[in-house]
Amino acid sequence: MSTGMSASTDGRSDARTDGRSDDANVVLGAPEIGRALTRIAHEILERNKGGSDVVLLGIPTRGLPLARRLAARLVAVEAGLDVDALVGSLDVTMYRDDLAHHPTRTIGATDIPGDGIDDKVVVLVDDVLFSGRTIRAALDAISDLGRPRAVQLAALVDRGHRELPIRADFVGKNLPTSLYERVRVLLEETDGRDAVLIEGGAR
Repeated sequence: MSTGMSASTDGRSDARTDGRSDDANVVLGAPEIGRALTRIAHEILERNKGGSDVVLLGIPTRGLPLARRLAARLVAVEAGLDVDALVGSLDVTMYRDDLAHHPTRTIGATDIPGDGIDDKVVVLVDDVLFSGRTIRAALDAISDLGRPRAVQLAALVDRGHRELPIRADFVGKNLPTSLYERVRVLLEETDGRDAVLIEGGAR
């Protein structure tokens, strides 16, 4: 497996019900997110010489709609690909090393495409890459599901501050941040609009 890879639940703040914040700075809007996903889709196809062996596993919550959007772009470029065979979801809740600190974390769904992941190229898809701990948990979860040929990571935003030796293979936007800032990804499917926000600032 590739160790180049991390994640949404690391450093994601709870969204306000209206998806906005008084001190939020919008760093990516819907057009920029769309272009970033299109570029990532092309990079996935180029790196893997097509999409026939690729499985996109979205990490809930926002990694899953991002995986579906990437799959639609792969299908649009390469005839013969099937969205349903490309996309699955991978819940990593029970594999995290911080459950003692977040005992009420909601357990999501794991749904693997019918052909499984054995000898496939698994691309983990998440919204924010931060400490790396979510992807470490995802690697543990994958090892219980099968033996892929390789594991890669696509992240919409890499905000830095890694705690583990994990990097993304495909990044929509590298976003330098301070530890006191919060990065929020809003998506149409979950939040009613597309945006990447930075909240807070240096102390």
